[in-house]
Amino acid sequence: MPDVALAAPNEAAADAGEQVALAGGNAVDAALAAALVTMVNEVGIVSLSSGGFVTVQPADGSAPVTVDGWMDMPGRGSRSGPSTPARPDTDTDPDTGTWDVRTDYGGGVTVTIGPGSVAAHGAVAAFEETHARWGSVPWREIVAPAVDVARGGFRLGSASRYYLEYVHDDIFGWDEQSRACVHDASGAVTTDLVVVPDLAATLEVIAADGASALHTGDLARLICDDVQARGGLLGREDLAAYRPVVRPALRVELGDWTLGTNPTPAVGGVCVAAMLRLLDGTPHAVVDGRWSEADVARLVEVQRAVLGHRLDVLDHSHDLVADALAYLASVDDEVRSAGSTAHVSATDGDGGACSVTVSSGYGSGMIARGTGIWLNNCLGEQELNPRGLHGLEPGTRLLSNMAPTVAHHRDGAALAIGSPGADRISTAVAQVVAGFANGGMGLQQAVNHPRVHVHRAGRPDEVVKVETDLTMYYGGVGATLLRRDAAGELHLEAAADPRRDGAVRLVRS
Repeated sequence: MPDVALAAPNEAAADAGEQVALAGGNAVDAALAAALVTMVNEVGIVSLSSGGFVTVQPADGSAPVTVDGWMDMPGRGSRSGPSTPARPDTDTDPDTGTWDVRTDYGGGVTVTIGPGSVAAHGAVAAFEETHARWGSVPWREIVAPAVDVARGGFRLGSASRYYLEYVHDDIFGWDEQSRACVHDASGAVTTDLVVVPDLAATLEVIAADGASALHTGDLARLICDDVQARGGLLGREDLAAYRPVVRPALRVELGDWTLGTNPTPAVGGVCVAAMLRLLDGTPHAVVDGRWSEADVARLVEVQRAVLGHRLDVLDHSHDLVADALAYLASVDDEVRSAGSTAHVSATDGDGGACSVTVSSGYGSGMIARGTGIWLNNCLGEQELNPRGLHGLEPGTRLLSNMAPTVAHHRDGAALAIGSPGADRISTAVAQVVAGFANGGMGLQQAVNHPRVHVHRAGRPDEVVKVETDLTMYYGGVGATLLRRDAAGELHLEAAADPRRDGAVRLVRS
């Protein structure tokens, strides 16, 4: 079995990756097992109703690949069956099965929730596709740790608790089962062991039948029938027609490193690629473990250019692939003349690397009856739906900020990196990669370094946010590395972000 380095959002997820690695699993196996556990215990952040992306650097050094399991716009079939009110108050839009919630989370954000905000999930299907191509232990063993966590229960981690303190009533309190799971008797966010009814049984079905259980099996039927009964759009045809898409990763040359990141139709990887190309070797000098003022100024300039272009062009594009390629070509010309989520990274001693980012949005607030699955609200993430709640054609992939990234060094080293953090994903990943690959910082040092984020780039209300105290607003980077030392020996490293309750494991044969 290969040695494996793993960085995960919490200890239980890291334990899952370690368990699978000790059973002979490689980086892909360990990363997928850890990510499945986050779908159980990172409540309000991810769930089995997630979408996501997996970027893999194959151990043989061949070109990196991204498996796209992100959300589809539902609505392929007509609604069927009786519709009952989603929420018994006058705020509900009876035509969409949704309502808006204003929360102070993340500095203030308005999200659309309810049954009509649920998109067609795809993360587990992407995991299964990834496992079929590069996994080395049976699928059932990948899912087994998640079954155990769901059956035995878990306590909410700091990221879940932080988010739920803002939204436990407005988002997670309108559905009876959801409210019971996250609240104590006094109505506060629970500190007790959480056991979600039906969730362990659901995972056992997925372990036995694979992702098809969530797309054509009884679980899919239960999800869709409940959503439509409560006034939502997601139907059986949407889940049955869903397919993960395997694409060549978007490649970026950075010195002796070749990076592979998330390609279009996501926008997060495009932003990472553009930022790293425009940084062009920045930071040039790291003094006393810090970026220089000049390098930080250049970083702000680059973020303003890239994020401003995203807001102006990419978020509204009718041909995102063409517009993204044209933008990256223009970035190359300039260089020559001068993207709530959870993330897992894993690297193994054979040179393989796997980067997994998943999300269920801010959560629709409902658990599908009979499944234990909290459903996503990705149609209600307003920043990712510039054409409106149900503005896309059924079957269209939604936009995504996610940027799971891998890299291969010409000396045989390998890197996996990514982050949660909505629109801070691309800026967090780019800064850590730049500090590590350009600035010569150690991996953990680069992860720990204070970050900068240009919010609303190029707009009248633009704010350049400079991190003083480390907070989860600026992401939660997880990174793993297979590096070669001066004597030519290969070593594994893992770095977890102090901004969140990250956990690392080094598994040696």
